[in-house]
Amino acid sequence: MCEVAMEEQGSEITDMERCSSREEYGVIVESPRHRVNPPLSVVWTTMLYCAELITACILCKSYHKTNDVFWMSLTIVFMLVPAVLIQLTLTFIHRDVGRDRPLVLLLHLLQLGPLIRCFEALVVYFKAGQNEEPYVTLSRKTNLEKGREIELEIGQTERTLATHRNAFKRTAVIQAFLGSTPQLTLQLYANIQEKYTLSVRLALMIITLVSITYGALVCSVLAIQITYDSIKVRLRPAAYLCMVLWRALEITTRVTTLVLFSTALTHWVILVGGLNLLFFFFLPWVEFWAQKGSLAEGVEKNFSKLGTAVVLCMFTLLYACINVFCWSAVELDLAHQELINRKQSWRRLALYYSGRFLENLILITLWYFFKSDFFEYVCALLVVVQLLIGYCLAVLFMMLFYQFCHPCRSLFKYNVHDCLHCICCRHRPASRRGSMPPSYSTAATMLKEEPLELLDPQNCLPPDERESLA
Repeated sequence: MCEVAMEEQGSEITDMERCSSREEYGVIVESPRHRVNPPLSVVWTTMLYCAELITACILCKSYHKTNDVFWMSLTIVFMLVPAVLIQLTLTFIHRDVGRDRPLVLLLHLLQLGPLIRCFEALVVYFKAGQNEEPYVTLSRKTNLEKGREIELEIGQTERTLATHRNAFKRTAVIQAFLGSTPQLTLQLYANIQEKYTLSVRLALMIITLVSITYGALVCSVLAIQITYDSIKVRLRPAAYLCMVLWRALEITTRVTTLVLFSTALTHWVILVGGLNLLFFFFLPWVEFWAQKGSLAEGVEKNFSKLGTAVVLCMFTLLYACINVFCWSAVELDLAHQELINRKQSWRRLALYYSGRFLENLILITLWYFFKSDFFEYVCALLVVVQLLIGYCLAVLFMMLFYQFCHPCRSLFKYNVHDCLHCICCRHRPASRRGSMPPSYSTAATMLKEEPLELLDPQNCLPPDERESLA
């Protein structure tokens, strides 16, 4: 999964390899490479989609044989709802409604849209390099290592593959948090209530957990790419390892806590989940109304205000579903054209994880006191301790990522070490804050606001080279 995410990060249309020797006005001109990277992320997302769909169908057949109508109905709902949304997303991104493609639309109606899209991406990849094609557009990025601006030539093949990759990133997130997350919660709850484990159900739980972890990983990578859109970003394997451990532990402990709480207080879990969903759904809209902004006009040119509002509501619903189970890594701004606020706040991140830890602690404590007789043969106190330690480990890996593995950590003014040992920096005068000695490490953290001068590529250079450029 880390290799797929690395391919997804390194094969963006802005990531070129060969550089010509000429420089014009301090801009390095890079020519397009002769060989493009294979669309591994597209294939991986398609495999997860098909594996979860097939396994869910087999499990529904097993439920039908044992007359478990309730489990079967919910499994079908959590299987079909994300599948329909994925078909709509792929059709919307590729703009196939107004094109004469009956076979593609038929496969989308049969919920097999990802298969034909994956096939199209593979065909484009294997045909790449057969005919020499000129670049179709230019893009400029800042290389943090060299401190120079790089001009990139984008070919038609790379742009087409980038469209497929971007589409499947969105479908991976939709599949993870609108399908796999409720499916994993349901099957784990059914496994505890029925007091036995089916092999097919266990396989579906493993697939959904992998799908959720991958979807959360995609959210983190997309947040970095959106926040630092003008910078050439490349993540190392250690960064992906930290993110995978961070996301897997965070999601596993959260889902397990909710399921255990639901076994003790079944009806109360609906209130907890509903309040979480409503809070994160209305939070962007309340901020939007407080700012008295207007609806973003860049969603789709052909949409009316009603259509734009519907799309924004669906986008906000996805954002809320992500935050119910894990940190979404982005902050919505409905008035902005990109719908994302580039200035991410460390304070909001700290509040989220502090509040989530407190909520998990309360839920697991209530389960400990109101648990059913089935858990008498289980060391409940050990389960509580394991869940709390698991969530703390998730936060630890998150801090390690921002401290040592974030690709743009040289742009941050303060790192995690400074935030933990110098919390009073927020209350210091600006003069004293500016005269602070640099930290012993070059690691990163999230800032409330990033100074614009830090985004100047010349600030990444040593003083001697900076003077020579001036």
